[in-house]
Amino acid sequence: MPAEKILIVEDEKKIADIVKSYLERDGFNVTIADTGEKALQLIRDRFDLIILDLKLPDIEGETICRYIREFSDVPIIMLTAKSSEDERVKGLGIGADDYVIKPFSPRELVARVKAHLRRTKKSGEKMLSFNNGLLRIDTLSMEVTKKGKIIPLTTTEFKILLSLAERPNIIFSRVQLVTMVQGYDFEGYDRVIDAHIKNIRHKIEEDTQRPLFVKTVYGAGYKFIGIPD
Repeated sequence: MPAEKILIVEDEKKIADIVKSYLERDGFNVTIADTGEKALQLIRDRFDLIILDLKLPDIEGETICRYIREFSDVPIIMLTAKSSEDERVKGLGIGADDYVIKPFSPRELVARVKAHLRRTKKSGEKMLSFNNGLLRIDTLSMEVTKKGKIIPLTTTEFKILLSLAERPNIIFSRVQLVTMVQGYDFEGYDRVIDAHIKNIRHKIEEDTQRPLFVKTVYGAGYKFIGIPD
């Protein structure tokens, strides 16, 4: 089986080299881009995961993230020196799957890479259909369709939606959702999950004020209310 391909977009050579060394030690095929321009030239190639620094010398990491999300749902882990909750929520809101604050442990970053890749592979061989086919979730291809049209969800958005849809009418707290999706505790989980749910609703609901699929249970969390076919 070929090694999984990781793209590191990081202009600090020392950080990039350390992360590359740790990833290669675990058998990954690693490519480094030290500018946003180089990253844009490379990302059309198929990568299994992208580690993206937000502060690059030429192009903001947020801009690159938005560009990637126009054509790909590849897992994106953002690296940043920004530690405020608002910055993390902003990054996740534009399509990132995870957020790592500098300085960080290379071992923890590798563990997060492995966790995201495992969850990406763990799609089942079944199709979930709701509301007479209005919404369909293909867990094998990780595709969501609404009225037959593919809805572009990020990997994390897909995981949250699938976690809810597989257990209709069961209320999940924000802590439960972030643990199920990320696999570990995540600082600022309440705002993070709320940002992802907001994105999901804008993509799958006809009317976000009267949702057919993802309902807020105030003071408790969220539940999936779609009617299985």
